[in-house]
Amino acid sequence: MAIRKVGVVGCGLMGSGIAQVAAASGFPTVVREVNAELLDKGLKSIDKNLNRLAEKGTITEAAKDEIRGRLKGTTKVEDLQDCDVIIEAIIEQLPAKRELFGALDALCPPSTIFASNTSSLTITEIASATKRPHRFVGLHFFNPVPVMKLVEVVRTIATEPAVYEEVVAFGTKLGKTAVRAQDSTGFIVNRLLVPYLLDAIRALEEGVGSIEDIDKSMMLGCGHPMGPLTLLDFVGLDTTYYISQIMFDEFKERRFAAPPLLKRMVLAGWNGRKSGRGFYDHSDPGNPKAIKF
Repeated sequence: MAIRKVGVVGCGLMGSGIAQVAAASGFPTVVREVNAELLDKGLKSIDKNLNRLAEKGTITEAAKDEIRGRLKGTTKVEDLQDCDVIIEAIIEQLPAKRELFGALDALCPPSTIFASNTSSLTITEIASATKRPHRFVGLHFFNPVPVMKLVEVVRTIATEPAVYEEVVAFGTKLGKTAVRAQDSTGFIVNRLLVPYLLDAIRALEEGVGSIEDIDKSMMLGCGHPMGPLTLLDFVGLDTTYYISQIMFDEFKERRFAAPPLLKRMVLAGWNGRKSGRGFYDHSDPGNPKAIKF
């Protein structure tokens, strides 16, 4: 069955971006949040993004209005029941995701495809809360969703091949490069990225180089757009710590284990740009300064 209408659960940073991209790609889109305040905040973020694109001439005013016209916000989960695919982008906690999909499973017709935007949890474990694991996939987008060109399309051992191919095609229709991934914790990107980021922290702990020199080395020596410690501040140290715990629990390998410094920084509330302090002091956003440990 072709995907014609899209549902998104969660209108935060990731959910609002997914909803914007779906609407911009021509799909009528319903985005649901738990309360009116969070929904309004997410929709305002989408409006800000669309206004910026219109001001730059990337899209016309008419196109902006058309995109916004295809997008509906709601606080009622029942408004998702006629969507062909529902993409979950809520808090990265397994019980919350399982509870949501259990409710959606009872509400939606058997044809509806379910997808999770999780970056670290196994799709199979989330899907087991439903009676449709054969119509369940992972759709892992990257932040910021309207800008980043990649989406990981994750299949489980239970996903029907036809469903999987339909979702891969859907990812392409969203203007993304859809890569195929198996349901292994971290999928492709985080399986490779997380150990790299954790090793950068270990290098700092062990005195291999300073914050600035580690970042400059990877940028100028390897052509990375930003250094690993800058990237950690951007992603969020708490987010990286949480993902590393899930991955270490799955694989029991040291490369996925959080270094002591990362744990201490998270405990201290030094979570990166969003908290104003991580490996850099972000009190002046235009001129972050490396922290001296």
